[in-house]
Amino acid sequence: MALFGLFNSKKKESLDKGLEKTKESVFKKLSRAIVGKSKVDDEVLDNLEEVLITSDVGVDTTLRIIDRIEKRVQRDKYIGTDELNRVLKEEIVDLLKENNSTDYDSLSLPEGHGPYVIMVVGVNGVGKTTTIGKLAHKFKAAGKSVVLGAADTFRAAAVDQLVIWAERVGVPIVKQGMGADPASVAFDTLSKAKAENADIVLIDTAGRLHNKINLMNELTKIKKVMQKVIPDAPHEILLVLDGSTGQNAYEQAKQFTLATEVNALAITKLDGTAKGGVVIGISDQFKIPVKYIGIGEKIDDLQVFNREEFVDSLFN
Repeated sequence: MALFGLFNSKKKESLDKGLEKTKESVFKKLSRAIVGKSKVDDEVLDNLEEVLITSDVGVDTTLRIIDRIEKRVQRDKYIGTDELNRVLKEEIVDLLKENNSTDYDSLSLPEGHGPYVIMVVGVNGVGKTTTIGKLAHKFKAAGKSVVLGAADTFRAAAVDQLVIWAERVGVPIVKQGMGADPASVAFDTLSKAKAENADIVLIDTAGRLHNKINLMNELTKIKKVMQKVIPDAPHEILLVLDGSTGQNAYEQAKQFTLATEVNALAITKLDGTAKGGVVIGISDQFKIPVKYIGIGEKIDDLQVFNREEFVDSLFN
């Protein structure tokens, strides 16, 4: 398989550094899994299963990976343990391809939308507002005009934080007072973006709704009001998850995908954890493409996700 060719060296270096804790953890576990073994056999596969599960890849996804490697071993007859990393990388990349984990190698946008509207969802504390700020920076650096909408009106701190990001990046923001109707903020934001022929709209939403029914009602209302301005908005519902929470991120993904039509993921805080395997598991389990990953605190540390680069950094 012709995988893992030339990567963007600067981006890849940042990714390697950001995933260092996960990589170190996985490498140590893999080393123990194959100690004293020259070929991949049932015992190595059992050990590998444990490695993946304890790296937060998730049980179901781990079993799918092990099944693929078992078939590979049967087909190739002999796979040495020195080849295990290569085989692992190839099979996981292929799995992600099958699961609609599209590579987004640029920040290009679909044609014909007018303002492309991204509604950003996720619970408080996952880095949602920071992700919006960093995305605004990325889009602006790519030559796009961006408008932010501060529709998380339940927390004054969320609005204040987004205002700081808007000033830092140099993009306009639409906001109202704390406690204002989030749908009203979204309406005003889209109206401004449409009038000014903006390329991108990023709408922040509240993350502290207490149950799925409230969440669904709030997000549905925001979408309906958006569609009064731009009929097919939002074009993207981006769910932000904190990768450092491991299995909790799966539960958050489950709740939000039940509540609204999430069609893209951003997974943050991967630099501070050894749980980077969660990216593989969530992409596989929910069949939703991971578009962005957060690998540090700097403004450029939100990367467009590339599955080959990511898997190479984990298992190289």
